[in-house]
Amino acid sequence: MTANGILQIALYFIVLIAAAVPLGRYMARVYSGEPVFLSRLAGHMERWIYRFCRINGAQEMTWKTYAGGLFLFNLAGIITLYLLQRLQGFLPLNPHGFPAVPPDLAFNTAVSFVTNTNWQAYGGETTMSFFTQMTGLAVQNFASAASGMAVLMAFIRGVKRTLSQTIGNVWVDLTRSVIYILLPLSLIMALLLVSQGVVQTLESPARVQLLENTMDEGGHTVSGQEIPLGPAASQVAIKQLGTNGGGFFNANSAHPLENPTPLSNFMEMLAILLIPAALCITFGRMLKDSKQGWALLAAMMVILIPLLGVCLFNEQAGNISFWQMNIDQTASSLQSGGNMEGKEVRLGVANSALWAIVTTAASNGSVNAMHDSFTPLGGLAPLLLMQLGEIIFGGVGSGLYGMLMFVLITVFVAGLMVGRTPEYLGKKIEAFEVKMASLVILIPATVVLIGTAIAVVINPGLVGISNAGPHGFSELLYAFSSAANNNGSAFAGLNANTIFYNATLGCSMLIGRFCLMIPVLAAAGSLARKKHVPAGAGTLPTHTPLFVLFLVAVIMLVGALTFIPALALGPIAEHLTWIR
Repeated sequence: MTANGILQIALYFIVLIAAAVPLGRYMARVYSGEPVFLSRLAGHMERWIYRFCRINGAQEMTWKTYAGGLFLFNLAGIITLYLLQRLQGFLPLNPHGFPAVPPDLAFNTAVSFVTNTNWQAYGGETTMSFFTQMTGLAVQNFASAASGMAVLMAFIRGVKRTLSQTIGNVWVDLTRSVIYILLPLSLIMALLLVSQGVVQTLESPARVQLLENTMDEGGHTVSGQEIPLGPAASQVAIKQLGTNGGGFFNANSAHPLENPTPLSNFMEMLAILLIPAALCITFGRMLKDSKQGWALLAAMMVILIPLLGVCLFNEQAGNISFWQMNIDQTASSLQSGGNMEGKEVRLGVANSALWAIVTTAASNGSVNAMHDSFTPLGGLAPLLLMQLGEIIFGGVGSGLYGMLMFVLITVFVAGLMVGRTPEYLGKKIEAFEVKMASLVILIPATVVLIGTAIAVVINPGLVGISNAGPHGFSELLYAFSSAANNNGSAFAGLNANTIFYNATLGCSMLIGRFCLMIPVLAAAGSLARKKHVPAGAGTLPTHTPLFVLFLVAVIMLVGALTFIPALALGPIAEHLTWIR
């Protein structure tokens, strides 16, 4: 690890926290219905949407009605996006004349973007028309992010309210998430990215003259190259802010037209964790106990920083095979050093490792380096972050409500240790809440392990693996970990554009998204019906450093017990083979 790299990483987290605090306070006011500086403009838009859609914003919903509305909204998104892909050959803004997307790939992509996963088994610039990108994929980037934020707000109300049958209005939460938060931030972000050279145009492609003629596979002389362009900046902005991660181009944020400069790289990384970090502040503000939000943020950082250190240390250490050939990989004024395979020279090891950790801590999945080319332990760190349940920041909304499920389990375990009924923020945590929290923790892990097990024993799963041995197993484990936890990044050595993977990974995404939302909303409804219990002498404080460490221990223990055997067959075995 170099001093320059450490300085860049420290600057990143300082700016992140500094930006998250005011944004978190702003979002608390938005969701509480208090006036904000955008109220004059966005308020008119909000009321117009309610009138047009015949929504009664004052009408509250039970958790079942809330869940029903949310699922209908997302089902409509899946159907619409699927049809857009299947009909894109007949739709406008298709300068390349791309045909319809195959049915299995269209299903996988529709599910992927609606579930906030953005797993891409295709190359964006060679598969999707501008119309599909703008009206389908970009729109779902907003809708899926808003869905996660809405569920979080419902849970916060469940904790906050007393003897209530309702947890808010799903249509109000979705609308406010988009027009007060996601749209303004995306507009600012898109303009900043355009200023750095990220393309935003409907003209494509650009033809450039090669410096030297070359030959194609057929032996024909090639003197020029076509460079795909398109409306990339607008999609990159929301893909990062909404922890979506789907790239306009196949190389994602390693592509120079999506991420052209060190400043654009910094801004895009900052956008990934900005809203998830700010929502911790929002949580504390809405409950009128800011320490609770800071405790959750601290727990996330306590897990994130060491795993970042593991990844950065192993990537900076370089490739052991190169050392054995006496190839110098030491960082110096002449080279960045370390393992540079699959990384952009203009970004270097530190920014690549930081991005890999940030994107898998959040359910973002965008990349500026190829994770498949990381060292075994360097690749283990982002893999483990996903397997913990995408709760270390996680997706916008979904990460924090996943973390709160771990909080309920931690409080329950602490209650058993002292012989008291566990309490959290004045609400007794009983059997029903623990069951719901257990489902949220166990469902993604079950999908990951079963999906990986099936893929390694049947031929349709094995044919997609491009590497033998532990690394090939890691590719499969990474794919199902990414899908079930709605991340979307990949070990790129796996050919996932097959009927088997499009179907199995698509189903994994659906289960990992909506089968978790139901228990969270059910727990919210149960908590809202409970009366408030004053804190007593035996109440466990949930904002202290002791509780933060207890929470981290529970998270790591669950992750270790669940995934260490699988990790031992993949990256750990590869590392032991590597250093032998």
